[in-house]
Amino acid sequence: MSQIMPSALLDYIRQGESLTVEFKKSTTDITKDVYETVCSFSNRNGGHIFLGAKDNGTILGVQPDRVNFMMKDFVTSVNNANKMYPPLYLTPIDYEIDGKHVLYIRVPSSQSVCRCGGKIYDRLHESDIDITNHADEVYQLYARKHGSYFVNKVTHFGIDSLRHDLMERAKKMSRVRDEHHLWLTMSDEELLRSAGLILTDEYTQQEGVTIAAILLFGKDSTIMSVLPQHKTDAIFRVFDTDRYDDRDVITTNLIESYDRVMEFGRKHLNDTFYMEGIQSVSPRDKILREIVSNLLAHRDFASGYVAKMVIEKDRILTENANLAHGYGPLDLNTFSAYVKNPPIAKVFREIGLADELGSGMINTNKYTKIYSGEEPQFIEGDIFRILIPLSDVATATVGPIVHSVSTSGEINGEINGEINGEINLSKTEQRVLEEIKKNSHISRTEIMNSLGIGKSTLDRAINKLKKYSLLERVGSNKSGHWKVNC
Repeated sequence: MSQIMPSALLDYIRQGESLTVEFKKSTTDITKDVYETVCSFSNRNGGHIFLGAKDNGTILGVQPDRVNFMMKDFVTSVNNANKMYPPLYLTPIDYEIDGKHVLYIRVPSSQSVCRCGGKIYDRLHESDIDITNHADEVYQLYARKHGSYFVNKVTHFGIDSLRHDLMERAKKMSRVRDEHHLWLTMSDEELLRSAGLILTDEYTQQEGVTIAAILLFGKDSTIMSVLPQHKTDAIFRVFDTDRYDDRDVITTNLIESYDRVMEFGRKHLNDTFYMEGIQSVSPRDKILREIVSNLLAHRDFASGYVAKMVIEKDRILTENANLAHGYGPLDLNTFSAYVKNPPIAKVFREIGLADELGSGMINTNKYTKIYSGEEPQFIEGDIFRILIPLSDVATATVGPIVHSVSTSGEINGEINGEINGEINLSKTEQRVLEEIKKNSHISRTEIMNSLGIGKSTLDRAINKLKKYSLLERVGSNKSGHWKVNC
């Protein structure tokens, strides 16, 4: 016997088809595509199917004398392992709308990967997609269902494939979180084990460092041998909008990738300062910290999609491949945070590059309002996007063009790190120069430890300072000294 359809279900019909709502004509029989939708809903986020409705939501109604037959046919089919595997225990409900019968089927998200007629379907927008022969999509689906993480995959590499200097840097950086952090007294192996970066393969029972360990601390050659698709693209596109004005293609470890993307953002975005109580903070740096750590720590590393940060005249856009738990704009008041790469996120938190899960959106929202007067957007999907609106002043006076050095060579650190308004120095380059001015015999290792930067970041800074004759090395690397020409 039919029931009056509840208002909550009527709302779904009014809103139209979506990632989780599907209409099927099926007025006399259950059509094949109904089961494909059941499969795709089961594999994604679950959903609501209405039989007896056109694609636009117009109610046609199931023929009354076919209601019982269709309900029995559906129950029999979804419990048949040859039709649906694993079998699903679903029962349609007969509702009435304006005297017409509509069969409603609620499909929950399954913990297992579902197949319909031997094929695997996934839901994208308003469509059911056959992904059976698409290995990447199938792998991502299994990872999503089984709660396993690609970055936890055990490799054949050992600790000697990792960089000792990066692990030492991580130990020093952990002081930000706790002055007496346990990592400070650990060996490299102990640190890796405590962070879950050395695991045992469940099939071979062989122990080794994980993909996460290699992404965080690996040599560049090791990273490329394990993940040749690993890349982060930083693009500045304000003046030359057809191409770009400046670009940094980054293929190194995640810690030094963080340095480079942050440096790129600081180079091309004007800074403003804001007082929080008695403390002056930089909204620009606060925003960059959150979006860069998200871009690096929460991407789907199994995907070949290139992660990127693009600075344009009126916005910052970040994009990264994502194991989606939903689709569309996220509401700051209702969103649920899901950890994407737990071991990487843990290391980022321990060394002060990120905070607790979910706080990034809150902080980004807060400081974007201060920086530009508008709100950011967070768009969930298989590609995760963050849009940070910018005011005109954000990129108005900062550009990629480097002019000739003036003869006086005085450093004017007051205006965007320019030298007589002609050469733009990043904040890192200024700090390197200041450290060397304090001690002309300082070693590269001492500079890195003092400033908390990596080798590649320091090398780029020194090379630029040498290029414009602001710095030179006198004598050998061991017994020589630095000479500052300004």
